[in-house]
Amino acid sequence: MLSLISAVAENGAIGYENKLLYWLPNDLKRFKALTTGHTIIMGRRTFESLPKGALPNRRNVVLSKNAHFIAPDIEVYASLNEALASCSEGEKVFIIGGASVYREALPMADRLCLTIVHDTPAHADAFFPWLNPLDWEATNEERHVTDERHAFAYTFVDFERKG
Repeated sequence: MLSLISAVAENGAIGYENKLLYWLPNDLKRFKALTTGHTIIMGRRTFESLPKGALPNRRNVVLSKNAHFIAPDIEVYASLNEALASCSEGEKVFIIGGASVYREALPMADRLCLTIVHDTPAHADAFFPWLNPLDWEATNEERHVTDERHAFAYTFVDFERKG
């Protein structure tokens, strides 16, 4: 099962200068709940943006063309195909970024776990790939309004690939 997980602005924006655009505690809780105990695959720059390095209680896989790139508690592969080949049948795998890894993985994905942030940021340089609505069906939607901890309204939406 290959899933892409991301917080995405209404215009598809996901990042700026190698940082997340939004700080939504409930989105971070959801991310942790969905990915803990499973494999996460990310690009090197996404890994380098993590404040404490490898995320605990997950198999951390980093994609890098640099054969000498190493960091504690990660596995490094030169390509997404190599990383996916290292996964066992039935293993739940989540692609967590960045934009180029999302683009490459989207045609192979079974599921999308998106947080749609109801905002259009002033600055963004990384975008989630366009989704063809003929390929995806929303299976779960959970709307949330702004509150003292969330400056933006957002919706958790899970999609399954059609057919």
